[in-house]
Amino acid sequence: MARPRRPPRRAPGAAGAVRAHDDAVRALGLEVWLGGEPTFTDRASLDPAWLGGALGADKEARARALLRALRRPGDLALRSVGRQYPGEDRPRFSYGLYRRRDGGPVAPGAPADPLDDLRPGPAEAPLAAAVMADLAAALEAEGHAVRVVGPTSPGEPLPWRLAWALAPGAGAPAAADPRLRRPPLGDAALGDAGLEDPLAADGVRLLGLGDLDGGALRIEVPRLASVDEALALLGRVGDAARARGAIGVVWTGFPPPVDARVAWLSVTPDPGVVEVNMAPSPDLQGHLADLQAIHAAAAAAGLSPWRASYSGEVGDSGGGGQLTFGGPSPEESPFLRRPRLLPRLLALLNRHPALGYWFAVDNVGSSSQSPRTDEGAPELFDELGLALDLLTHGPPAAPEALWEALAPFLADRLGNGHRAEVNVEKLWSPDPTRGRAGLVELRALRMTRTPLHGAAVAALFRALIAWLGREEGPPDVALVDWGRALRDRFALPVELMADLRVVLARLEAAGLGLAPPLAALLLDDAERALGRVDDGGRTLSLRRALEFWPLVGDAHAQERGTARWVDSSTARLEVALHPAPGEGLDDLAGEAVEVRTAAGWARLPLRPASDASCLVLGLRRRTFAPRPGLHPALPPNGPLALRWRRPGGAGWRLDLHDWRPDGGAYDGLPGDLEEAARRRAERLVVAREADAGAPACGPDPAALTPWSLDLRRIAARAGRPAGTS
Repeated sequence: MARPRRPPRRAPGAAGAVRAHDDAVRALGLEVWLGGEPTFTDRASLDPAWLGGALGADKEARARALLRALRRPGDLALRSVGRQYPGEDRPRFSYGLYRRRDGGPVAPGAPADPLDDLRPGPAEAPLAAAVMADLAAALEAEGHAVRVVGPTSPGEPLPWRLAWALAPGAGAPAAADPRLRRPPLGDAALGDAGLEDPLAADGVRLLGLGDLDGGALRIEVPRLASVDEALALLGRVGDAARARGAIGVVWTGFPPPVDARVAWLSVTPDPGVVEVNMAPSPDLQGHLADLQAIHAAAAAAGLSPWRASYSGEVGDSGGGGQLTFGGPSPEESPFLRRPRLLPRLLALLNRHPALGYWFAVDNVGSSSQSPRTDEGAPELFDELGLALDLLTHGPPAAPEALWEALAPFLADRLGNGHRAEVNVEKLWSPDPTRGRAGLVELRALRMTRTPLHGAAVAALFRALIAWLGREEGPPDVALVDWGRALRDRFALPVELMADLRVVLARLEAAGLGLAPPLAALLLDDAERALGRVDDGGRTLSLRRALEFWPLVGDAHAQERGTARWVDSSTARLEVALHPAPGEGLDDLAGEAVEVRTAAGWARLPLRPASDASCLVLGLRRRTFAPRPGLHPALPPNGPLALRWRRPGGAGWRLDLHDWRPDGGAYDGLPGDLEEAARRRAERLVVAREADAGAPACGPDPAALTPWSLDLRRIAARAGRPAGTS
């Protein structure tokens, strides 16, 4: 008897792909929570604050608008203190949302923060004094020693201070204790130790109160030790404010504590962007939902996850799109529960450069904000190999030992641990307030254009972490010394895509493969494409490749700034010749691609890609003369002229312009991605050539590397300006 045929399995949609990922990770029994730091810019603005400045223009107002759009009923908005970088006279702003994960209110009944600018009310307004008296009486009734400090000068933003000792029988601080009159947070520069609360360290809590116009109240909360303490205090203060008739409460102060019951999201400024520090989610479905809400809120505030140049080149917002992984608590972090996981992850990132470069921002390499472990001093890279062996083949490392063993290698060449491909500042460092969270941050990631793109990237790295954490026995953590291939071979998109496909295949074999909707998003490279020519099924394609921009000047001298100068005048282009369907690379033997150099036309020595998909070579050239920058005597090389010579002598001429081919100016920045694509397309002028003339010779070998040809070197050795024939 014939068995009935099963209907063919339908490929899951995006929602099904996300659920399938969560099911696969959940089946391993290892919790991998994930968060991120999406960044947004005003892509239509040329104000310095939206091009590279940390503060200014309407950035703070936009941040408040974004937060207002994200706020849900029951959330508590809190204005905390952001980072203060060298050269800045005070800390940056930070707006946050504190919410319960069960959907309940953080401070039931508390009046909401209007999220407008702070405006102190009349000096004699009675609201703050009355709320302070109610709180003091309640604390004294519970047996706490209380100290009330009233206003000493008119116009203080927080004229009332209420201090109480937590421990039963402990005395309140003396009225003359200068710590009771500390400036409001954010109004004064931070010391070298950062944001501190010396009273809290002594078991004393200090609450600041002040009046605002219109019957609102300003509250400054101290550093609190636990979520239970935070929820109790915020609820009590909110009740007192409501009972006294406050129409709004503006909460300020120290960032609140978190655990698996509550979430903390903050919005802060960074050079050129507004950054959203997401609350971690236990699964990809929650992470995607949060990303969707954040992107919608940013759009409502007039902010974008991408920016385009006048010529149509599309990049990310400019601030990156870091991902953070951990667990429901520091102790339950997968990196601490499985101490061999992090060494395995570092080895995997080293072996597969695509995991960094395919998703990277425009500036990569040793001068970037997130250099790889093998982009620094070679002797340090050698020592990293020993460190991984010790952690892998020895007994499982305690959290402190794990951090101490790896932190020296996860930093830039100046020892800055915040600037690294893998950031472990919050894994288990000595920082008592932020350093022991069990978190690992991946920083070499650009901001994605859509929430689903962001979820796809997060799914890839979460699957890798789950896979590496599952492996039993001492894993192999041998490192690969890529040498020059790191900035030569892996600068080309075709090589990065091939490397990424290998990683995806390994995940598939391990049962953690990503469904087609997510994998397709990961492999999408439409914005790298500059154009292609099809002829008889064979194609010549041009794509933007990676370039490694060097630092201009002394790195130490620039360390105190919010940004560093790099020479971005060099661009790399990938030239790839693809066979027709059913053909192999041997069938391309009669094809030739030539480039115009300062010494005349030269034939490109195309080489087989590692996956045998095409013949490929990179072209490096100077696109503008920077000031300041390197090589002041070297002029730009443009437009770039290529010839595809078909068998028989005929072929195609391709001229890639850096600007409009007619030389005219663009009418402002591109309005959307479609307009940016049209501008990129019009810059490539393609024409049929009946006869390309005599075949060209090979280029100067001194300008060749295994995977690229440097047109700048040809110009330098020819002794005449680049771009002339």
